[in-house]
Amino acid sequence: MFSAATYQERRTVLQTNVESGILLFLGNIENPVNFEHNPYYFRQDSTYLYYFGIQEPRIAAVVDIDEDKTIIFGDELSIDDIVWMGRQETLKEKSLKSGVQETLPYTE
Repeated sequence: MFSAATYQERRTVLQTNVESGILLFLGNIENPVNFEHNPYYFRQDSTYLYYFGIQEPRIAAVVDIDEDKTIIFGDELSIDDIVWMGRQETLKEKSLKSGVQETLPYTE
C-alpha cells in the first residue's frame, strides 16, 4: 500500500473532475473453483486498488462529492476467521491506511 496521502490525493483529483453526485466503487469477490472454500487466487478490482489500496474481497466504497464524505463498506472478520487465520488487520485499520475515517458493514 502507498501512504494515506497518496490515496486521498487520487480521490481529491477525481472529485475535482466530477462536479457532483455519488461515486460507487465495488471491489471484487472471491470466486470458487469447485466449492465455496476453494477460491481462485483473489485479485482486487484495479480501480478500487487505485483509489483505496485495500486488497480484500467483498468490499465497496462510496465517495459523496456533495457532502465531501467517503465511506468504506465491508465486514470485519468473524471469530471463526480469526481462529482459522489468526489475528489480521481490521477493516477499520486498513481504511485508515487509505485515508478513510468511516467504515460501515457491507449490508448497509
